[in-house]
Formats: sequence, C-alpha cells, structure tokens
Amino acid sequence: MSERRYGDAVSGGGVVAAVDVGSPAYRAGIRPADRVTHVDGEALRDVLDWQWFTQSDEFTVTFLRDGRAHEVGVRRVPGSTLGLRFEGAVFDEVRQCVNSCAFCFVAQLPPGLRPSLYVRDDDYRLSFLYGNFITLSNLEEAEIDRIVTQRLSPLYVSLHAVDPQVRRSLIACTVEDTTMRRMSVLAEHGIEMHVQVVAVPGVNDGPILRETLEWAQSLATVRSVGVVPAGHTAYDRRSLRSYSSEESAALLEDLRPLQQRMRANRGVTWVYAADEFYLSAGREVPAAEYYDDFVQYENGIGMVRAFMDDLDAMEPVADVFATVVTGTLFAPVLESRLRRAGLERIRVLGVQNALLGGNVSVAGLLGGKDLIEAIRDDTGPGPYLVPGVVVNSDGLLLDDVPASELERGAGKPVMIAGTTASDLVDVLRRV
Repeated sequence: MSERRYGDAVSGGGVVAAVDVGSPAYRAGIRPADRVTHVDGEALRDVLDWQWFTQSDEFTVTFLRDGRAHEVGVRRVPGSTLGLRFEGAVFDEVRQCVNSCAFCFVAQLPPGLRPSLYVRDDDYRLSFLYGNFITLSNLEEAEIDRIVTQRLSPLYVSLHAVDPQVRRSLIACTVEDTTMRRMSVLAEHGIEMHVQVVAVPGVNDGPILRETLEWAQSLATVRSVGVVPAGHTAYDRRSLRSYSSEESAALLEDLRPLQQRMRANRGVTWVYAADEFYLSAGREVPAAEYYDDFVQYENGIGMVRAFMDDLDAMEPVADVFATVVTGTLFAPVLESRLRRAGLERIRVLGVQNALLGGNVSVAGLLGGKDLIEAIRDDTGPGPYLVPGVVVNSDGLLLDDVPASELERGAGKPVMIAGTTASDLVDVLRRV
C-alpha cells in the first residue's frame, strides 16, 4: 500500500461478499463476487457511500461481472435491509499515516510479522466505522465536507498535546499539522469526537496535559478524553520509558480536579485514565459509574472494572481445577478476584511477552510461541484457559500461530475462553 493523502486514491468499487436470497439486492440480480461501482451514477469509495446513496426507495446500481458492466434497478422493501454485504468497508486504499509519532507502536513491532500489522492506518472512515484513532492531519477540504454532509459522527481523534513545541517533538508531522484546526471546524459543525492522549512521562503530562485538556474542553462536541500511557517494545528506537508507580499516581491526581468539575457540570467524568495507571499506582480501579457508558473501553479504559463486576455478578460455579492464562499486568488482579469469588482451585498464569518485550504486559498482545512455552513449562493443573482477545478473526495469534496449534505445541489441554468474565465462567462450567 502506498501512502496517499485523502482523496488521491481511485476506487474501483466494492466486491460483494454475500447477498441474502430474496432480498432487494438479490431480486435485482446482484450476486457474490460482483463489483459494485456506482449508485445512480455516483462512484462508490466505500461502504459509507453505499449507505448514503441507497437511502431512497428506488435507485440504480452499476456493477461489474466478468469484466462487463451491468445496470439494475433496486427497490427497497419497507422494514427490510438491502441484503448485501461487501468484502471490505473501504473500496479504495486505506489511508496511511504520514506522521512519525515518537510513541508509534507500529514502528516498534519486530520484523517478520504479517504485513497487515505494519499498516499505520489514519483513515477517518475506519475511525467512524470501528473507532480507530486518527490524527486528522491528512484530511483535505473535500473530506471535511464529506464528514459534515454525511454526518460521520462520532470520530475518534488522537490529540496528545496542544503545546506547539511538544506537538512537534511528539508527532513529527511531515505535512501541515492541521489536527487542532480540523477539530475546531468539525466541532463547529456538530461532529462529535472522542479524543485520545498518549502520555509520555515528563513530556506531555503535568501542566502540558492540563493545557491540552482545557483546550479539548472548549470544544463542545468533544464527548470524552482517554489518557493512556505510551507503550514501548524491545524494538523502540527512541528510548521511551514506562510510568513509575509514583508518576502514575501523580497523573491520576492531576486528572481529579477536572473530573470532579466535569462530573458536576456535565454529569460525566469526561476525562478517563487508562486501567494501566491504576494498576501501576497500586490503586483500585474506579466504580462503573466513573466510566459512564464505557465510551473509551476499547482504549483500555474500564476493561478491568467491567471484568470484575461481570465476575462478581455471575452465578456460583463449581470450584474446578484449571489455570487461567493472561498477561502479567492483569494477573494479580485476576487472581485476587477469583479468590474473592471462591474459586480457590483456579490458578492464574501471567505470561511474559517475549515477542514484543519492553513494557508490553497486556494479554491481547501475547504471541502464540510465548503462550506455548509458558504453558508447556508450567506445572499447574489443566486445562489452560486462554483469553480469546489474543486470537484474530482468522484464528491467528500475533505471531501467526494458529489458535488450534496451542494445545499441540504445549502438550497440554488448552481452551479459548472468550474475552469477558461471562466467557470465562461459561468455559469453567464445561471443565
């Protein structure tokens, strides 16, 4: 994939993955493997265009089959969907980031992983559809107009700092840094945003962080801000370091006044600290009310609380022998909660991440080889329950080890236990 500015890529349309029999799309003659290129003469760049241009009761679809163009009329059935799904959400190229952020995790990956892991997407469409955080620094005017016209809201935006010098050192934007200006324009047009600040110790925390949050607060459509610690692997070339327990505690205290003010004025916490800060500082994660609707959950904010509350609410389960596998960060917390739930015979195996190294300690980034070696060398009772978050939709772990190979490689019984406390308890009931 080449690095393109927004609007440069040319779309060839979207390939149809499936069509429901009897649906409006099926009755019109559209079939899997057809490439849909236009609706009412409008070229389709992505699934968002498809949704936008097919809102009327009747419309014309142009598609390619075996190299030949076909044009068919589609008529909606009230109360039903069009019944068509595409192979991917983006029909042209995924837009890639042209910045060189000091903490870019993709730039710190070891060599030899699958190519898709090295793609640094910075695509506003993936932000709207999937909650990917983007910088907005690649946007062209036409894309801003589209976001506003098609109401692509909310978007998820990486801000990090508003101080010009700190922004230059952290983000190293290779084009004009338009993030703050774009955020202001989007806010003026009512586009909601969820913001991310990746905190680097001694760089953009303290007074710099407070300044950043005050500026974000001035934009009425910024619905939340998540503050997360910069991660670094053994392949980091910029000498990043982790937050100490004292620094984590200080950051939490820095956020408290604004959180209290926003809770009083808007009824929400608004700015949320990553779970990792609480675990590093040795503090209990806040109650569920702190996280409101868990709007930054996928950013590692509120996951621990959700898991613990879910586990506490579960119906009692027999105290069976098993070993739950997780990352070293969550292992002590999980062990404590299992004991509290009366599951005395369930062990917790915290696995070190040798694949990435550095301060990477979350379960979701564990590789297959690390899991296999840890389970093989462990002396605890089986089966070993591995969280489903380590497996992608193709059944592969980060280092391309198939989930189906974990048991064979470790020489011990292994079960994939999903990602929530409910998933874990369901597996325990089957042990």
